[in-house]
Amino acid sequence: MATTAQTSAHATPAGQPHAAHQGDLLRIAVGVTGKLPDEQLQQAQQMGCSGVVVASPAIPFDNGWSYDDLARLRERIESFDLRWEAIQHTPLDRFDEIRLGLPGRDREIENYQNTIRNMGRAGIPILAYNWRPNRVYRTGTIAGRGGARVTAFDAELAKDLPLSHGRAYTAEEMWQTYEYFITRVIPVAEEAGVKLALHPDDPPGHDVGGVARIMSSFEGFKRASEIVDSPNWGLLFCIGCWTEMGGTDYALNGIRHFGERGKLFYVHFRDVQGTAGKFRECFPGEGILDVTAVMRALKEVRFTGAIIDDHAPHMVGDEGWAPKSRAYQTGYLMGMLRVLEDLSQ
Repeated sequence: MATTAQTSAHATPAGQPHAAHQGDLLRIAVGVTGKLPDEQLQQAQQMGCSGVVVASPAIPFDNGWSYDDLARLRERIESFDLRWEAIQHTPLDRFDEIRLGLPGRDREIENYQNTIRNMGRAGIPILAYNWRPNRVYRTGTIAGRGGARVTAFDAELAKDLPLSHGRAYTAEEMWQTYEYFITRVIPVAEEAGVKLALHPDDPPGHDVGGVARIMSSFEGFKRASEIVDSPNWGLLFCIGCWTEMGGTDYALNGIRHFGERGKLFYVHFRDVQGTAGKFRECFPGEGILDVTAVMRALKEVRFTGAIIDDHAPHMVGDEGWAPKSRAYQTGYLMGMLRVLEDLSQ
């Protein structure tokens, strides 16, 4: 918790709008790590971000995150004049039982339901999740522009991976476990006023460790959207993943289809060179993505959520959270948004 003195030091200067109360506009936020270090929150405030997306808060999960712990973290975030935009996934090791239909999944679904209820009480609007037990998978890191370290994927190097979860899991099995999960948690999300945001597979399409990846195409997301008819079901739209699926036009098609239906809850903005079978990540504007067209499409579908940069390359001197690259990419997004807003007036 921030002390009174700390809170005063972080306060917005007189005459400037409070970032946490900018209304439901398209806005630029930033992702922070689960421990919410002061330096990350302060940098978010210094960059002028609307708020933060927190990756799996580092608080006891037990039977789900408790209201008291979530409320304390929200107060801490708001002491930096930021809003809590979303949580990006519950502890991943606790979620595999649900995704793979293992013994104990009903217990973990109940814990997930408890988390949703407590998020609603604490005023945290979005909980993101994914349906890939093998996390983000890459075959290595390489040197990008100016020697920045970026991640890369080559399907040829991944085709002979050993089974990661004891046996192979088919696409239909993964669809069965997804339907079992989503039909049980969406009613709770509706009652709590929390939106559940589904993230794509990364990399898309390719089985990893014998587990099929079903959230890897427009058709996959359309099928998922038809399982439940709810305003609380939607997407964490990762532009990098959609670009890996098929380039700019593929990403634009997804934005328009789901955006026009109010199913875009927040956005990861990332560029890549190459597509699903072989690609490398890169800085925005140097890959295959038409970044201006994507930002314009988000405006055209009246998207009113947060955009955060994603998978920041490590610039010289960067470690961990990559604060230099975060600042560069966040400033890039803010500049793009400002120009589009000015041109639309």
